[in-house]
Amino acid sequence: QVQLVESGGRLVQAGGSLRLSCAASGRAFSNYDMGWFRQAPGKEREFVATITWTGGAPRYAESAKGRFTISRDNAKNTVYLQMNSLKPEDTAVYYCAADLAAWRIRTGAPEYWGQGTQVTVSS
Repeated sequence: QVQLVESGGRLVQAGGSLRLSCAASGRAFSNYDMGWFRQAPGKEREFVATITWTGGAPRYAESAKGRFTISRDNAKNTVYLQMNSLKPEDTAVYYCAADLAAWRIRTGAPEYWGQGTQVTVSS
């Protein structure tokens, strides 16, 4: 089992920045590819970004490219999502995900999910 706990979500003004964190516990975190999803009110959960267990091959949704950066610190069992130039349409609950294969994360079917952290961007 892998337990994932997100933090860092809050209210921020448009144009601002936030860094979300996802702390993992349980099985060897460094073996897992990690990702972020988000779900806005009334919408389906959507892929945001993934990163491999080595910290390489970051992949982003079009909406995140150029503004968001995914990274990880295996020594701290933590994955991050740095979000810059935030827009009101980035308002959502952001979820952390873990799986042994990043491609499975991107399909929306990872083995593990966190409970989510709320990000609200005001205009």
